[in-house]
Amino acid sequence: MTIAADPVLHSSVRDFLSRSGKLLIGGEWVDAASGRTFPTYDPATGEKLTEVAHAEAEDVHRAVQAARAAFEDSAWSRIKPNQRERLIWRIGDLLSERAEVFGQLEALDNGKSAGIAQVVDVGWSADVFRYYAGWATKIEGSTVNVSMPFAPEGAQFHAYTLREPVGVCGQIIPWNFPLLMAAWKIAPALAAGNTVVLKPAEQTPLTALLLGELFEEAGFPPGVVNIVTGFGDAGAAVAAHDGVDKVAFTGSTEVGKLIVDAAKGNLKKVSLELGGKSPNVVFADADLDIAVPGSLNAWLFNHGQACTAGTRLYVEDAIFEEFTQAVADAAAQVKIGPGLDPATQLGPLVSQEQFDRVSRYLAEGLADGARALTGGKRWGDEGYFIEPTVFVDVEPRFSIVREEIFGPVVAALPFNAEQGVAAAANDSDYGLAAGIWTRDISKAHRTARELNAGSVWINQYNGFDTALPFGGFKQSGWGRELGAEVISLYTQTKTVNVAL
Repeated sequence: MTIAADPVLHSSVRDFLSRSGKLLIGGEWVDAASGRTFPTYDPATGEKLTEVAHAEAEDVHRAVQAARAAFEDSAWSRIKPNQRERLIWRIGDLLSERAEVFGQLEALDNGKSAGIAQVVDVGWSADVFRYYAGWATKIEGSTVNVSMPFAPEGAQFHAYTLREPVGVCGQIIPWNFPLLMAAWKIAPALAAGNTVVLKPAEQTPLTALLLGELFEEAGFPPGVVNIVTGFGDAGAAVAAHDGVDKVAFTGSTEVGKLIVDAAKGNLKKVSLELGGKSPNVVFADADLDIAVPGSLNAWLFNHGQACTAGTRLYVEDAIFEEFTQAVADAAAQVKIGPGLDPATQLGPLVSQEQFDRVSRYLAEGLADGARALTGGKRWGDEGYFIEPTVFVDVEPRFSIVREEIFGPVVAALPFNAEQGVAAAANDSDYGLAAGIWTRDISKAHRTARELNAGSVWINQYNGFDTALPFGGFKQSGWGRELGAEVISLYTQTKTVNVAL
């Protein structure tokens, strides 16, 4: 059955796919300057979904100019904070109203379950816009009681700080959570009064484009949000453009380093949310009824295509065999299928490139001597599906232990409680997230302090909330997204000192 004939598909999704995607620049939907387009595919079947505009450096330049004009125009830069609040809140409402449409489109473009996308990706994105709508009226400076030690005796001063928007923000997002990552970046940037040039991943541009239509409908001034779809050269043009005041990137550590190099021309502000190889630690006293499904979710969520995935599973030796077999048995029961199937729990990987990458790691793990308790190969003969795979008999030096696979693959290693687990868990270039499972709350807190990770989840995994800051240690990134801390990424402090 072709996508167009699928009876499950919402009519608005059909309509959207029937239109070739254009670039949103200065409030207008336009073709790329070159006239080029590129296809985007359904990873469950390999079938083409639609064509989108292929932006290049000239298009990025037009988008940056539009964002600059909007930032300096009183229609946006002088807008009252409560007006900005209402506009941003409206995006959250529109997302909630069209959750099914966005969920299905995300499923088609990314491969994830439409039902899960509707709840997690769309529902959380709506929450993010509403949360940061509230911040628009709460960005404040402070007064400072200065001493001015070299001023004449009796002189008086009034000193204060202002928190002002940075300006034009270039934002480059990945393909694993396309809509959600757009929300994470756009919402706080707008709350602070900035304008945006968003570059979505070439594999998954569709929900970003549909989101662009919501900004028009909500009544945002032209040029406040611009969306350019393209490949790595477009992202590089965003990072290098002298008209961009700040660049925010989510993606691999390797590309993050290139972003830093590109940004140094005008020393623009840079924030990076990068890769991970996160440890998930299970002590023998853990409640196995929650630790088994929780540890399964740690590395299967979003098909393992999550930077936080708990793909290094450290299990106390006393329960190692029992626990890993239970996780493998649970993984073997997961329902695999296309994202539009309501029963699907595990969808395909996003692309042929990602399928080849994960397949290579499976082969390397087996060649190194690892043993798969379940999985270890392709599932089916169509689409980019990989069986959920649990590896044991692994060593810390194996590539499946050290490198970010970004697929439904976990490597399990035993540890001895007397020797501790922190050294092994911290033996990584990354430090994004970690999980701990134990009934001993003191042990949980001690271990949390010992782990080098930006987020530590106890007796849960992927314990996100919009109010909690998120980011990594070491090569997992710079800065924090979400919560109050992200506002500092999109504002700059001005000091004013008045001699009275």
